[in-house]
Amino acid sequence: MEQEKFPEMNIISNANDVFQNEECKVMRLMNETGEGTMTIYQVFEGVYIMYNNFHMKECKTDFNSADDFLCIDHCREGQIETCDREGNNCSLTAGELRVDDGTHNNGTSTFPLNHYYGITIGFELNKANKALKGYVPDFSVSAEDILKKYCRQSKPYVIASAPEVNHIFSELYNVPASIKHEFYKIKILELLLYLSALEIDKYKVEKPYFYKGDIEKIRAIHKLMTTNLNRIYTIEELAQKFDINVTALKKCFRNEYGTPVFTYMKKYRLNTAAVLLKHNKELKISEIAERVGYTSASKFSAAFAREMGRTPLEYRRYGALKEVLNDTDINLHV
Repeated sequence: MEQEKFPEMNIISNANDVFQNEECKVMRLMNETGEGTMTIYQVFEGVYIMYNNFHMKECKTDFNSADDFLCIDHCREGQIETCDREGNNCSLTAGELRVDDGTHNNGTSTFPLNHYYGITIGFELNKANKALKGYVPDFSVSAEDILKKYCRQSKPYVIASAPEVNHIFSELYNVPASIKHEFYKIKILELLLYLSALEIDKYKVEKPYFYKGDIEKIRAIHKLMTTNLNRIYTIEELAQKFDINVTALKKCFRNEYGTPVFTYMKKYRLNTAAVLLKHNKELKISEIAERVGYTSASKFSAAFAREMGRTPLEYRRYGALKEVLNDTDINLHV
């Protein structure tokens, strides 16, 4: 009997299978905050690559595996913050990579920009090590070696601003269908070799120190701006309103949320608009533009197209699912 290629694993609450063939499996998640899709390929037995595309605020994750697990996450767009069952937090922003034992794929995931697009590569260690040895008998690196190197005391390790990692993953986001399966195998081996050779503190980011009071003010500023999207605040207004130095506000906000204030809010507005386009079809484009802080529907449409790669009308019609499925060369009408 042929072994099940995509074993039943709980990954995200309320995620439903919407497509499966011998190459891949597509799951869709929908809740009151938006929607997301996950497209999974098996590369080797026990080794999976999953494309994640979320346009939502948060979701519950219930990942579990019967085997010891290595999980490698790469963020291409947006931001994801995870909180495991013990209350430990970890944030991943564009260009960053995280190595962990799957712990941070079990808990609550939030998306501060209402958007996250990235790749997860998962290894069921016992199966994966055998499969890798079978493919390249002299291959000297195991998934277990990577887990031991980076996940000391079960804590995730985040690699930031690594051009080699971005090179490896940039090619995974644009794989010709005709070579996809073998290409995945080569890239998995390349990634394991790179992580094995990397000096563990080479890309360690030293976080600047900020007073607790300033961090609390920044979070209050974030809440004010994201709950009043049709109101545009200047840095000076925010600094005066929350009694914080302008320079401290800029530095602390970037440290907390990964980008400057106006870059962050532009992405947040457009990703909020993406959710409204999909789930509030009764709203006109002009009404959505106004809700997220644009006085001109044409300027909103142009900004949305630059950010999302399609016009608001196109996005309303096709949504996030088609964007992920373009990577799979599957024609699926939903």
